[in-house]
Formats: sequence, C-alpha cells, structure tokens
Amino acid sequence: MSILSDDMPLDLVSAEDSHDARRVAYGYVEDAFTEAQQDGLDSDALAHAALFAAFRALVETYGEEATAVFAAGLAEKVRTGAFSSGTRH
Repeated sequence: MSILSDDMPLDLVSAEDSHDARRVAYGYVEDAFTEAQQDGLDSDALAHAALFAAFRALVETYGEEATAVFAAGLAEKVRTGAFSSGTRH
C-alpha cells in the first residue's frame, strides 16, 4: 500500500484519526480560501498557491517519487468527479 494512498489502512483507529484530521485540515483550508477571497484575492491564484504548498509538503514528507505516483492518480479522480461539488463541466 502506498504511503500516500487514500485506501483504508489496516489499523481502523488510525483510519478514523486520519480521516478526522483530514476533515479538520480541510476546514482550515476552506476558511483560508474564504478569508483570502474576502480580501480580494482571486480563487484561481489561491488554488494554484494551495496546490504548490501541498505538493511541496508532500515532497518534503514522502519524497519526489512517492508524490509523483500519488499525483499520477489525480487525473482519474478529477475526471470521475472526486473533487466536484455541484455542476460538473
């Protein structure tokens, strides 16, 4: 199993903690987006900056190869609507 996998780990307690931490972290990111947009920053610029910061953190934690493998799977997730809310384009 990849260290960056979204699959459920064998330890169910860790899985719950991991998913809870991700939900809390997502809330912080959403709040930062909202605040930055209220300050007049463009959502496209915010998204690019957030992606850059996220990939930098992943590379620092897991290395280039593991992060590249993770990133390779993102295209299919985007195409299947994993990141969509509301109307799909």
